[in-house]
Amino acid sequence: MKKKWRIQMKAIKLIGFILVLFTAWDVSAATARERPVRVGYLAVFKGLDTAIARTRLEDYTHFNLAFANPAPDGRFVVDGRLGCMPDDTGENLTIGAVERTVETLRSHGAKIFLSVGGGTIPACSGDWRSLVGPDHRAATIASLVALAETLELDGIDIDLEGQLLTAIDDAGDYTPFIAGLSAALKARHKLLSCATASYEGGMIPIASIRYFDLVNVMSYDAIGPTWGQPGSEHSSLAGAKRDLDLWLARGVPAERLVLGVPYYGYGFGGERPNWSYRDLVAAYGTDATRADLIGTPCATCRYISFNSPATIEQKAALAREKAGGVMVWELSQDTPDHALSAAILRGLFGK
Repeated sequence: MKKKWRIQMKAIKLIGFILVLFTAWDVSAATARERPVRVGYLAVFKGLDTAIARTRLEDYTHFNLAFANPAPDGRFVVDGRLGCMPDDTGENLTIGAVERTVETLRSHGAKIFLSVGGGTIPACSGDWRSLVGPDHRAATIASLVALAETLELDGIDIDLEGQLLTAIDDAGDYTPFIAGLSAALKARHKLLSCATASYEGGMIPIASIRYFDLVNVMSYDAIGPTWGQPGSEHSSLAGAKRDLDLWLARGVPAERLVLGVPYYGYGFGGERPNWSYRDLVAAYGTDATRADLIGTPCATCRYISFNSPATIEQKAALAREKAGGVMVWELSQDTPDHALSAAILRGLFGK
């Protein structure tokens, strides 16, 4: 009788354990749906204080400070300043300024990453191709991790793009660098994210995907003032759907996939080439920016392509359905009433 009782008790405990597991998974999945990430890039080269002052900080869960690069000798810190991280005055940011920024942002409950690289590598930077190669890789990783610890960052964001990314990957150095950096950061309970385009030659390699905690998809810049075929939008809703489907197919788990949206637009046919959404509203008024275009899109037409609040809201809703959240480039470009930030919240949370 006692043996039978013990067997029954073991069965009950096993069933209870399984129920706890399923309950935990359900809670975790529900939490992920209720708390999608909102990643915002702060463009240091445009003025860090300005970007922070223009941002409703509580709207974002992650901030990426953009961009840091190593000095020519590979160091990320030189004489109390970042090795190559120019601010709006052209001076490299001081360690003290970054520490104060981290403290401010963290007071709002956000995670803070340092974003390295960028679409255009500044002249003060060392040669990334050499620094992530076999001879210097370990030192570069150690320098980055030491910087993350010094600044008490939550993680590092890798933003090596275009031809530079392709050259590093062709040399067989991208994934080994990412794997080594991921291991070193995780040993210190820190995170690793990246930014990636979705065109051939601008995508992170599939082999590297598993090392990233967040994959921020730059679903914009399909055309621009000096590239692409004028006559179309630079960041359409249809393009966002294609990009998310592409990265899901490439193996990015949905909860780690983040849809990038632009807070800026491009002008063609005689229009000013670069526009923040903030400047668009100031120049043309709110009514003119309710659609994604000012003017008529054609190869010889005068027009501006951007994302309206309605499209940003639709993209955020798409990200809630298919991904883990939304990423913004870049935060200083929103309007004083935070129209685009509010649109993201409506799309993600319906409010």
